[in-house]
Amino acid sequence: MDAMDKEILTTAEAAKILGVSVRTAQLLIEGGSIASWKTPGGHRRVYRRDVLAVISGPGQTPMFASARVIVIARPERIADYEAVLAKVNDCVVESYTDLYAALLAIGSRLPAAVVIEAEQSGTSGLGVLESLHADPALGCTRILIVGRSAAERQSGAIGPDTGMTWFIDGLPALPEAIEAAIRGAVEHPAPFATPPSFPFPANESQRLLALERSGLVDTPPEDSFDRLTWLAARSLDAPVALLTLLTPTRQWFKSRYGLDLAETPRGWAFCNHTILQKSIMVAENLATDQRFAENPAVSGELGFRFYAGCPVVDPDGFTLGSLCVIDTRPRTLDDTQKQILANLAALASDEIKLRATDRQLRWAIEHETPKGRAAAPAQS
Repeated sequence: MDAMDKEILTTAEAAKILGVSVRTAQLLIEGGSIASWKTPGGHRRVYRRDVLAVISGPGQTPMFASARVIVIARPERIADYEAVLAKVNDCVVESYTDLYAALLAIGSRLPAAVVIEAEQSGTSGLGVLESLHADPALGCTRILIVGRSAAERQSGAIGPDTGMTWFIDGLPALPEAIEAAIRGAVEHPAPFATPPSFPFPANESQRLLALERSGLVDTPPEDSFDRLTWLAARSLDAPVALLTLLTPTRQWFKSRYGLDLAETPRGWAFCNHTILQKSIMVAENLATDQRFAENPAVSGELGFRFYAGCPVVDPDGFTLGSLCVIDTRPRTLDDTQKQILANLAALASDEIKLRATDRQLRWAIEHETPKGRAAAPAQS
């Protein structure tokens, strides 16, 4: 190790090298993506080599990870793969039967993993496998080649199992192997020094980075989000509707209807449970639900009794928070009402995705040079 590698950096100095905010650098360090230690005064310090490894080191946890999983399979097998991956809550699955549509999806924003059937690999399929295996941009993307005798049929063509390329012999014979491989690709250490009182997803460290990247927390109200909470409240006859964002310590409301509070402690958030799943969560009577009966928002002055929330996700598949409705009386939602809430949450997700795309385009324009446009970061 030379003197440069051993150079000790502060969080601010690490942020400057990475080209991110100090807050984002703190999340990377506290979440374990960058090895660190505490000084006697309680300040975090890192080695320069570990900061640089996050940018380009093979096998390192990527600075800007993804929760997207791309599946490429025959039409009759798509449902089988989706059933297996439905058990992994911390990912968003996109399924394709067309190889070239899948490649476009992979190139648009790099996924955490790609699952591809070996049986699909004719001449064109083998070319896809070769290109995925050789693409340096996919160095942190786990590639699963699945099918009968997959290892025998493909390893000679595209090289041995590298740790990021896995050969799994058969589905549905070995669904557990696929599930375990995807969990390994999308789960990251939690950033909490001591376990908190509230539940959190297995990819919480990277989820918090995604939230920081979104630039939404502590920003002024916006009509595009306020319209959604208004629609949720009026359509579902609820006195309160919220668009929540979950930080390490707070539940902050990007939009709120019928509630004066701008935020609550993270431990109060019913949405802590919503972000653990992919679909709507409904608590028909909070006062009799063991998860929430002692919650200050239930037992205290607010007196909430009903909650229904649906995850809101960013372009990389991370759940930033939820769109939810709350009532002061026990009740339920019928199937149509659940669909209304799910669709409004999807609109909120789409708005966040559009903003991310807009930031990428603006970045590309600002960095355009006479020799051509610089490539925008894939995970901005």
